[in-house]
Amino acid sequence: QVQLVESGGGLVQAGGSLRLSCAASGSISSINTMGWYRQAPGKQRELVAVISSGGGANYPDSVKGRFTISRDRAKNTVFLQMNSLKPEDTAVYYCNAKRLVGIGFSLDYWGQGTQVTVSS
Repeated sequence: QVQLVESGGGLVQAGGSLRLSCAASGSISSINTMGWYRQAPGKQRELVAVISSGGGANYPDSVKGRFTISRDRAKNTVFLQMNSLKPEDTAVYYCNAKRLVGIGFSLDYWGQGTQVTVSS
């Protein structure tokens, strides 16, 4: 079992920055990747950043160049630095941990979510 707790969300003006944190506990040695997803009202949950056990990171075009995912292995924590925020970034942001079990199969763990609101 893996538990994830997010923090760092809040209200910020367009162009501002926020840094989200996700602390993992439990069977953390089984985690292969960690990432951040977001979901706005009436919209599908979307991936915004993912980092592998080797340190490689991927981002969709919507946030590329503005968001950076990083981790602190010693603290079992993953971060999402969000710069140049836009109103369309407003959403509930969820931390995700993925355990690869086999080809095409994985187990996902989710945090409770943290609200990010960007005003114009």
